[in-house]
Amino acid sequence: MKKALITGISGQDGSYLAEYLLDIGYEVHGIVRRHSVSENQSFRLNHVFEKIHFHYGDLTDVTSLERIITEIMPDEIYNLAAQSHVRISFDIPQYTMNVNLNGVLNLLEIIRKFCPKTKFYQASSSEMFGNCFDEDKCQRETTKMSPVSPYACSKLGAHTICANYRNAYNLFICCGILFNHESPRRGTNFVTNKVVKGAVKIKLGLKKELKLGNLNSMRDWGHAQDYVKAMHMMLNHNKCGDWVVSTMKTHSVKDLCEYVFNKLKLNYLNYVKTDQRYMRPEELKYLKGDSSKIRNELDWKPEYTFETMLDEMIDYWLHYYKKTE
Repeated sequence: MKKALITGISGQDGSYLAEYLLDIGYEVHGIVRRHSVSENQSFRLNHVFEKIHFHYGDLTDVTSLERIITEIMPDEIYNLAAQSHVRISFDIPQYTMNVNLNGVLNLLEIIRKFCPKTKFYQASSSEMFGNCFDEDKCQRETTKMSPVSPYACSKLGAHTICANYRNAYNLFICCGILFNHESPRRGTNFVTNKVVKGAVKIKLGLKKELKLGNLNSMRDWGHAQDYVKAMHMMLNHNKCGDWVVSTMKTHSVKDLCEYVFNKLKLNYLNYVKTDQRYMRPEELKYLKGDSSKIRNELDWKPEYTFETMLDEMIDYWLHYYKKTE
């Protein structure tokens, strides 16, 4: 039985990955940070709680990481923990950098010293590209990276230190350059779930308007459940490397609003307002990933479309509010 350790196991990606690994026969361990409200630590995993080995720790606490990793000696480590909100990274840049960059370095040093055979997955981000793209208006593994937020800078730093440790110490390290991926488990301060939840509340008479930032931002949105399978494929390939994971299609926030509100038989123009509070100091305008490499080399492809992903999220929130009535 293979052993996997997931940092950020209580998040969207971590919960889906834990389910997937349990289904294919892994022993799954997860690192959680202590919350004053204990339900926040594992609410996405309540249905598989008894099957997972949880450990208290933090990427910024080397002692806890060393204790956990040397006790488990995992075959695979998936680093999904991060300060993951781009807009908030402008408010807390030092913390973002400490968790997202120094935390990765802490993990790599422990692997190098104590378990060099352990395979390591790093959650890199499409935000690293910034506003750069190739002539065909796509971003791929070879596209120039010029980040436009503290979050993206921290992810690019971690991405490059992973490449350095892979080459310098011959460690099996893979970086998944994941484009935006969503689900009903996405935090509701991220735009997709914010729009879906807000639209459902408006439909049910629980809210009157929805305030958003830049409606013209364009993103390549996929489903987290598809993307965690790509993570596992990377670590179980015969060679380590970096792969872009994306749907190869892009939509604007306006498109997102239009689809969700239309699905609920509403006109988004009557309810959606822009608010400067949600604008980034430097905007990332456009993302569209070329995931040809992972499709050709690892035979990965997404099962969800933009529309089926949003349908699932809409159904989730309709059921949620009807259940609480």
